Amino acid sequence: MLFLFSCIFFLKASAQCAMCRAVLESEEGQTAAEGINNGIMYLMAIPYILVAGLGYFIYRRFYKLKK
Repeated sequence: MLFLFSCIFFLKASAQCAMCRAVLESEEGQTAAEGINNGIMYLMAIPYILVAGLGYFIYRRFYKLKK
């Protein structure tokens, strides 16, 4: 069931990527392209920052327990 659910949303995501690409390629100012790229960078970086913060929190917690 999870596989089917992920396949359905993957197809919607692929369609949206094609639409974004068509809009960004047709625009002359390229300000929207820069905004989309910045948004992608934020969306990509936030999970890594959260995982790193959680790892640091767990590390500090275990380090204090050893002392």
